[in-house]
Amino acid sequence: MKKVLREGAHGDDYDRLCENPEIMRKTVALLLCSMLLPAQGPPKAIGGFSPEAAKRELELEARFDQGLNRQNFQQWLKRMSGKPHHVGSPASKETAEFIAAQFKSWGYDTKIETFYPLFPTPKTRLLEMTGPTRFTAKLAETAVEGDETSGITEGNLPVYHAYSTDGDVTGDLVYVNYGLPDDYRRLAEMGISVRGKIVLARYGSSWRGIKPKVAAENGAIGCIIYSDPVDDGYYQGDVYPKGPYRPAQGAQRGSVMDMPVYPGDPLTPGKPATDPNRAPDPKMAPTVTKIPVMPISYGDAEPLLRALTGPVAPADWRGALPLTYHVGPGPAKVHLKLEFNWKLAPTYNVVARMTGAEKPEQWVLRGNHHDGWNFGAADPLSGMISVMEEARMISELAKTGWRPARTLIFLAWDGEEPALLGSTEWAEMHADELQQHAVAYINSDGTGRGFLRVGGASTLELFSTQTARDITDPQTRVPVLDRYLASRKVAGGEGEYRIAPLGSGSDYTVFQHHLGIPSLNIGFGGEGGGGVYHSNYDSYDHYTRFVDPDFQYVMATAQLGGHMMLRMANAEWLPFQASTTARAIRGWTNEVIKLADDLRTQTAKQNELIRSGALKLAADPRKTYIVPEPQDDVPFLNFAPLQNATGRIERAAAALVKVDPAKLSAAKRKELEDALRVAEQKFLSADGLPRRPWFRHVLHAPGYYTGYGVKTLPGIREAIEQRYWQEAEAQIGLTSAALGAYADWLEGAVAKAQP
Repeated sequence: MKKVLREGAHGDDYDRLCENPEIMRKTVALLLCSMLLPAQGPPKAIGGFSPEAAKRELELEARFDQGLNRQNFQQWLKRMSGKPHHVGSPASKETAEFIAAQFKSWGYDTKIETFYPLFPTPKTRLLEMTGPTRFTAKLAETAVEGDETSGITEGNLPVYHAYSTDGDVTGDLVYVNYGLPDDYRRLAEMGISVRGKIVLARYGSSWRGIKPKVAAENGAIGCIIYSDPVDDGYYQGDVYPKGPYRPAQGAQRGSVMDMPVYPGDPLTPGKPATDPNRAPDPKMAPTVTKIPVMPISYGDAEPLLRALTGPVAPADWRGALPLTYHVGPGPAKVHLKLEFNWKLAPTYNVVARMTGAEKPEQWVLRGNHHDGWNFGAADPLSGMISVMEEARMISELAKTGWRPARTLIFLAWDGEEPALLGSTEWAEMHADELQQHAVAYINSDGTGRGFLRVGGASTLELFSTQTARDITDPQTRVPVLDRYLASRKVAGGEGEYRIAPLGSGSDYTVFQHHLGIPSLNIGFGGEGGGGVYHSNYDSYDHYTRFVDPDFQYVMATAQLGGHMMLRMANAEWLPFQASTTARAIRGWTNEVIKLADDLRTQTAKQNELIRSGALKLAADPRKTYIVPEPQDDVPFLNFAPLQNATGRIERAAAALVKVDPAKLSAAKRKELEDALRVAEQKFLSADGLPRRPWFRHVLHAPGYYTGYGVKTLPGIREAIEQRYWQEAEAQIGLTSAALGAYADWLEGAVAKAQP
């Protein structure tokens, strides 16, 4: 599953710098030299701990760090990435059983919970160009020298997209750039329609499942997605095996299920898929694509692009293949035929528990998935081995007589890659007890070399900041927080840490967006060479040559995740900060108000130009013109309820900051903690978001047309973006009501804390 940390967590300038690791490394090093001066100060404060308890906690974390064993990373990664281990495969079950055996040997109460979601595998895959010349796509990744597993074919999933519908279609080809709504608007301006045609889109700029979704909405009958070397191949650097980047035959597998509607089993939204005898009928699954869709390599895409004529593609649509990029349609005509085995796949989740000594009814959850598209060394096993080593070392601490105050639950998910299957089904099964007992969920999904990447609930901003402050970056030997902040300054961003809200793309989704459990997604990246995502070449050999050769950042991830687990487990009171949530909500409120104002001004100016005849759009090189239709004016939207609710939250949060839990009686502190533990759930709307009720959190959700990328205040923001004015008014009311419920809850918590 694609990692979402770059959405919202970093600006575009930061991402561009990360894509040029040498420039980023040197620039950040210079800035760090100017920023970091020796300093002596008081002992470090930790949210949720009194000074004396914080001192004990830091000593415990130092013991944790000293016991971590780098050799385990190498052994576990080599073993688990040695076979294809996708969901439903024998190797997936073997992997789950191996992980469970480790947890049991470390003393955890361990079990495997099995679910049976719908998971299709390919039966027929055919892509051919029938005119003006003939060409049949290879749809295969060949073995490469020096990669031990790249030649393994037994149990291997071929190149395909999970949850594409079956189909047999033939049509003219149209190149649609990244295949997003704006791209189709630009095609319309050129006088080009994709109705009844097959589209060719390149990976990037959004999640892959959005591309067939938008193509179908525009009348296309099929969709092909390829990785252009300008984004993911030789334009970035030497290709594998000489370098880390995607070779010509490399293709990106992945899910195209409409997960912005709901993740998990397509047949049982909101309910666990526990019955292995159900009929696996894809026609009953609204999140299966409406048209057939297929991924291909840029080696297979080149003949198709070369055969296109029509207008030359706009400059920003052109890739790095040695040809002139044309849009079409035709004369390239392609035939796409796909058939799938629609079956229920056993999905094995490992659940390992260490019961807390003082507050066993409060649970701290830590997870990473274990399934891959094939070998999955980077995605996901680099993160899974970090979680395993965290759990092993915590068990070693427990052998010395220490016990966590709260219950720790470690989770190794299956079926994440196709549709967040394992985590979603498990959380739907245990929804009531999770909302009653879960304190926080901490997720990772693979890790790499470079810069700290953390996204999550705003209430955990101080918690994640302080933890990152106390982890040393293995390359620069400064705190990973300082290195991250230096990188932000280099990119022109804020010099202060702000936690990024989460969209989707990994196993935190059900916890944060459906159940309202504060969640974090953690890892490192930005420097390790990579271009083999979701391919056969995501292997042990690639990872240890180009990503994190000596497991330094796997170790840093284990330290980060381990410290978070220890702190959340041992905190005398929960380290939640309503003030950071209030600040974030104020910022998002201002953004949606500005969005409406800017759209109103922009629409008025454009309509004036259209009515005056001054605005004409060039349709094609022959200089024919299309005069756009004026759009409806943007009406006045009453944001007063949203502003009032935001103000109430700010006032209640400010009052809560003045409460010192250390000075409360045990009974008062428990009342306060019980209130704060479930406060995030007040942001859940009973009716969910428009057209996707499974997503219930009013503060953030994956965008309906971004897939992974986050939308904040999504009900309001997306209604404005789509110009649904009545819906925008309704969503202002519904969102304001949820914010008001949160404010009520905070005010009640403050009242409970009074003498």
